[in-house]
Amino acid sequence: MDNRDEVREFLTSRRAKITPERAGLPAGSRRRVPGLRRSEVAALADMSVEYYAKLERGNLAGVSPAVLEAVARALQLDDAERAHLLRLAQAADGSDVLTRPRRRSTRQWTPHRSLQWTLDAITAGPAFVRNGRMDILAANSLARAFYTDLFASPGNQANLARFQFLDPASRRFYPDWERYADIAVAILRTEAGRDPYDKDLHDLVGELSTRSEEFRTRWGAHDVRHHGTGTKRFHHPAVGALTLAFEGLEMAAEPGLTLTVYAAEPGSPSEERLRLLASWAATEEASVLEADRGAMPS
Repeated sequence: MDNRDEVREFLTSRRAKITPERAGLPAGSRRRVPGLRRSEVAALADMSVEYYAKLERGNLAGVSPAVLEAVARALQLDDAERAHLLRLAQAADGSDVLTRPRRRSTRQWTPHRSLQWTLDAITAGPAFVRNGRMDILAANSLARAFYTDLFASPGNQANLARFQFLDPASRRFYPDWERYADIAVAILRTEAGRDPYDKDLHDLVGELSTRSEEFRTRWGAHDVRHHGTGTKRFHHPAVGALTLAFEGLEMAAEPGLTLTVYAAEPGSPSEERLRLLASWAATEEASVLEADRGAMPS
């Protein structure tokens, strides 16, 4: 994920999404590009065509905040896209060194026991901690039951993106699969801008790009997003259809990690099904414990 390539492809893809009509410009005739021309973006940003072309070639090092804001305004970037552009500029000139997230190996990191206590104290809904690569690092028992298909396959490596694109079970679990696929890739693309030096992320993107055309196509779109709250539909193999709200909370004590909690609307069928799922999970855990006791030597 070379920074200059990332900048060039991001700005080019954003320019292609803005039609002259959206920008308040005449459409004209014989246009050879789907969106705005470089000259039109330059005019909207009040800079020379040569200077904007330099930026779009990936040269963001030393660019002032005022220039970045002008480009963001001309390209009608949303908050997530604006933040992504700023991070790309910081990475280009090295000013992100102090704010760069700590490199973290998921193979070495384990949750502090108080974090696991906190997760276990949440009993009415699935709760888990993930990183920007979408690895699930810690979970309560209801989350493990909720993502039973994900954890059932060792090949998923407890990673939501691998599950999304490489595990056929995800097509059943996510009724709105296409939408969730878009979200998953946007989260990974956002993380790539936030921490462009994460080798584990590079490896994951390479794996998914090689093995999934649907991931590869979405990755090339350069979409980013803030993913903190909303509602999702699921179909769980044990309890059926669920519609759940979620909140994603950034963890101050662990930069780069997010605590996500799902909850059902009180009195809804989904709330009752979550209760059934909790009961099912407790039964499964009891069976495993009983089996373990039986296997112990007397």
